[in-house]
Amino acid sequence: MKEEKSNLPTKSKPTNSNSETEGLMTFGGHLEVLRQMLFRIIAIVLIIAVVVFCMKDTTWRLLLAPSEWDFCTYRWIEDLAAYMGIDFHFEEYHVQMIATDLSSQFMTHITTAIYLGLLGASPYITFELFRYISPALYENERKYSVQVTIVIYTLFIIGVLMSYFVLFPISFRFLGTYSVSAKVISNITLDSYVTTFVTLTLLMGAVFQLPVIAFVLAKIGVVSSSMLSQYRKHALIVIMLVAAVITPPDLMTLVLVTIPLYLLYEVSIRVVKTVERS
Repeated sequence: MKEEKSNLPTKSKPTNSNSETEGLMTFGGHLEVLRQMLFRIIAIVLIIAVVVFCMKDTTWRLLLAPSEWDFCTYRWIEDLAAYMGIDFHFEEYHVQMIATDLSSQFMTHITTAIYLGLLGASPYITFELFRYISPALYENERKYSVQVTIVIYTLFIIGVLMSYFVLFPISFRFLGTYSVSAKVISNITLDSYVTTFVTLTLLMGAVFQLPVIAFVLAKIGVVSSSMLSQYRKHALIVIMLVAAVITPPDLMTLVLVTIPLYLLYEVSIRVVKTVERS
C-alpha cells in the first residue's frame, strides 16, 4: 500500500515523528480488512449458491437447455436462413444423459450451485476487490481501474453468453451425436456434461479478454497499432486454429466462433490506437 493515500493528517509543523505515521494501517490491520472482505465474499457466494441449489428445477432447465435439439440458437439460425431464402432445418436428435455413481447427481448439484454462486456473486466480488485496493491508488489510477474493471467484467459476461448460446450447444450436438458405429450408443454422464460446460464457459470468458490484454501491452509499449494491422492475416490464421481446437470439426461452428474472435482482434487494434493518441 502506498503511504501517499493513507489520509495523513495535515499539520504544518508536526510536534513529533509519530504524527507522520498517524493514520497508517499496520500489517495486521491490512490482514484484518482482508479477512473481513473474504468472509463477506464467502457469505454472499454461499447465499447465492443455496438459492440456486433450492431452485433445482429452474437451474437445471437452464443448464440442460443447450442439450436439446430445439434449443433457441438452432431456431434463430433456421429463422435467419429462412429470411435469406434458404430452406434449412436442423435434424432432430436425442442424447441420453446418465449418472454412473450413487452420489454423482447430488454432488454435481452441489458443485454446480457453487459455480453459479461464484458467477452470480462476481459483480460483488469485483466491487470488494476494487474497494480493497483503491486506497493504494492515485486518483487517475483509480479512474482507469474502474474503467478497466468494468470492461473486463463486461467482456467476460459476453464470453459466457457466447459459450452458452453458440459454442457449447453446437459442440454438444456434434460430440453427443457422433458415432463410430451404429452398434455404439452414446450415453453422456452428467458429470462430463457439467465439466465440459464449465470448461468452455471459462475458456470463452478468458478469450474475450483480448482487447484488455492489448490495452496492457500497448501501455507498456510492447505492441503498436501498426504492428497489429500489419499482422492481420497472421492473426486470422491463429484465430482460426484456436477456434478449430476449441470447437467441433465442422465448418459452421468454426465460422461462428472465428467471426467474433476476429472482431475482438479488430477492436484490440482500435484500443491500441486510442492508447497511442492519449
